[in-house]
Amino acid sequence: MAISEVGEYAHLDQAQIEELGRELDAIRAEVLESRGDRDYRYIHSIIRLQRGLEISSRALLYFGARNRTVWALGTGVLGVAKILENMEIGHNVLHGQWDWMNDPEIHSSTWEWDLVGNSADWKHTHNHLHHKFTNIIGMDDDVGYGVLRVTRDIPWEPRYSANVLVNAVLMVGFEWGIGLQAVSLGAALPNSDYAPEEQRRARRFLVKAGKQVLKDYILFPVLAGPNGRQALTATVTANIIRNVWTNAVIFCGHFPDGAEKFTLTDVETETRAEWYLRQMLGSANLDGGPVMNLMSGNLSFQIEHHMFPDLPSNRYAEVSLKVRDLCERYDLPYVSGPLWKQYLQSWRTIARLSLPDRYLRRTADDAPETRSEKMFSALPAVSGGLATALAAGQLLRKRRARSVR
Repeated sequence: MAISEVGEYAHLDQAQIEELGRELDAIRAEVLESRGDRDYRYIHSIIRLQRGLEISSRALLYFGARNRTVWALGTGVLGVAKILENMEIGHNVLHGQWDWMNDPEIHSSTWEWDLVGNSADWKHTHNHLHHKFTNIIGMDDDVGYGVLRVTRDIPWEPRYSANVLVNAVLMVGFEWGIGLQAVSLGAALPNSDYAPEEQRRARRFLVKAGKQVLKDYILFPVLAGPNGRQALTATVTANIIRNVWTNAVIFCGHFPDGAEKFTLTDVETETRAEWYLRQMLGSANLDGGPVMNLMSGNLSFQIEHHMFPDLPSNRYAEVSLKVRDLCERYDLPYVSGPLWKQYLQSWRTIARLSLPDRYLRRTADDAPETRSEKMFSALPAVSGGLATALAAGQLLRKRRARSVR
């Protein structure tokens, strides 16, 4: 099942873990001390780019949307603008990555992003709960978002037979899934018996979602005049493009093979160094170049983001080189792969876990989607760290599979 002893799973003793933590603290401190003009120019240039793309897309849709080529171009540009606003700007601004500039317009306390969800409530579910309790079963709601089975630690129920269908719906309407993640809509009803905070949260969501729907699906189409219908379909399509892309990037960072899950006991006495280690083991990166980094909000460096969520996103590429070096020296895996591979692994896990456990061949402690420190009790001892042990286990399984044939 999920990992209960992070140090044991990582093949590191407490002294090694604390030394690893000190080295990661030094990396973070170095970036914090060097923040300055180049970072300021970066975020302002991205915001100008995003706004330029959105204005250009609206102009194309307002004046030429009846031409199919122009409609497709305008829709694509609008989708890119929405991705940039959500991923590289909104997500990272709301993490406080740019608060150090003291710019009231680019600050986590004032930014409201282009999504149906309320940014203040998202900061609680994401910045606090998800980043503090990353991949801890029962604490991190992002482990399946309350609707998917992505680990065997979640007992199978008949509703999980629809895992693939549910994820397809979630993928298309991902912004609604994120916005409703911590919201009980029943709390907004008159005379509701929900707690006052839940009632306020539901009302905030309805207000924000109402404004977003008004802007996207009524105001802009009306402003487009005779091209209103085309502007409406373009906005719907652009939002779906954004939702599918966001779903892919986030799932690739959390659910491919090698992104581990943990039990609640991990945080009861967890040190900062152990927290770092859990983030490293529970996240996965995406291989790609500058375009992938930009379009993913630099979540192509999910490992670095989970360890340093408040560092400017444009620094993750340079930080990743140092983190990779640490992983090599401590013999830890550094999970990274192309988007297509990571996303297929995530979908495979979702499809596989739609089945009851009795139909799954691998053990609950040694499967691609669910591993624990208990897996090593059934494997020969090896000299080395976790990366070496995992490679040895994989080689042994291949040999056993060939002998069975």
